[in-house]
Amino acid sequence: MSPADTGASGVIRAGAPAPPSPRPSGFPVPPGSPRSSGDGAAPGPGRDRDPDATKLHPGGPGYRRLSFALFASGVATFALLYSTQALLPAVSAGLGVSPSAASWTVSGATLGLALAVLPLSALSERFGRRALMTASLTVATLLALAVPFVPDLGTLIALRTAQGVALAGVPASAMAFLAEEVRAKAVVGAIGLFVAGNSVGGMAGRVVTGWAAQLWGWRAALASAAALAVLCLLVFRLLVPRPAHFTPAPAGPRALLRTVRGHLRDPLLCRLYAIGALFMTVFGGVYTVIGYRLAAEPFGLPQGVAGSVFLIYLVGTVSSASSGRLAGRLGRRGALYVAVTTTAAGLLLTLVDALTAVLAGLVLVTAGFFAGHAVASSSVSRSARTGRAQASALYQAAYYIGSSAGGAVGAVAFHAAGWPGVVALGLTAVTAAAGITVYATRRALADRRCRAAHPAAYAGG
Repeated sequence: MSPADTGASGVIRAGAPAPPSPRPSGFPVPPGSPRSSGDGAAPGPGRDRDPDATKLHPGGPGYRRLSFALFASGVATFALLYSTQALLPAVSAGLGVSPSAASWTVSGATLGLALAVLPLSALSERFGRRALMTASLTVATLLALAVPFVPDLGTLIALRTAQGVALAGVPASAMAFLAEEVRAKAVVGAIGLFVAGNSVGGMAGRVVTGWAAQLWGWRAALASAAALAVLCLLVFRLLVPRPAHFTPAPAGPRALLRTVRGHLRDPLLCRLYAIGALFMTVFGGVYTVIGYRLAAEPFGLPQGVAGSVFLIYLVGTVSSASSGRLAGRLGRRGALYVAVTTTAAGLLLTLVDALTAVLAGLVLVTAGFFAGHAVASSSVSRSARTGRAQASALYQAAYYIGSSAGGAVGAVAFHAAGWPGVVALGLTAVTAAAGITVYATRRALADRRCRAAHPAAYAGG
């Protein structure tokens, strides 16, 4: 990575990162960092030399079980979180409500997750990752079994919001669980499988419910999402191993608030949170409303076919994987410019009243969103000096607040101005993200000129 990628005033910090500051007691260790085993065993030969010696690794016992257990948890989480998104036209018709009102069945769930992810990340420090994930998935699945029987929209929104709160325990615990139990060199691969579970769950939940709604109605579609969650919960419980390297630590509210306050005072982290929220505003708005656009004229697609549009999510898997290479070539800010431009081009293309143009536009929006999200989220973990788990939790909170805002405001814009209103909302958000990136670039260039003009002042810094 070039020094330009890491300007202290830019999106990523300049120069080599400073040594981490002492971490507050009771907060998670960054992924890949060694941690006390907590198993009570006396140090044996080689343990002091290699803290990873007793951890799971590819090819070793338990690694595959843990990886697939967390894959199942990711599938369940995102299948449930967005289970109503592909069904919004059917929910509107079935309950006699407007698109903006129906959209709260998605926005309520993501808002609940956004508000709960930070406190639940602290609870996982006290009660353990596996315990919290099990409780979260169990409660969310039980709520999913009740959702198909709701009598009205208000009850549906309330249950969906409670689901989001319950599901927050999974992203709040999963990364730390893998970092503690898997060898440092294998953590990235294990996290990749968990993220793959997220994307598969998000895609499968929408596609399956879309076809189920076409065949049997939206209530049966929600029941199918609950059945998928039950299956994933059983797989998780059967496969997930007992933690061998977790040490309970009290995470008091004062320490948590002190860490959070420090992150929110960091201008760089706040810019990254804003970029993540803005990209998700675009994505949430587009995919919340796209079902209405495809079901209306001039397309008139049936529910199942319209739901299949979420197969485009597979583009995001490729885009996320490619974002690292893109950032390596263009720098982090350069990659963000590409993501912004791609997303904006996709939004404009969806204005054309031709199905191929709309689908091509969705491909570009999806690719741009996932690239921008991957760059911003990875930058958070690199930029936080202390409390990296809480820094990541704050990013997730901003991300899902953006999803909630995009879904709710996008539905209002669609109701008021049709699809052009949704595109206008998206273009406003990506323009704001571009503005933040331009500001960061100018700050980084100014910092570089200052260093060149006064090298002695920065010597050893």
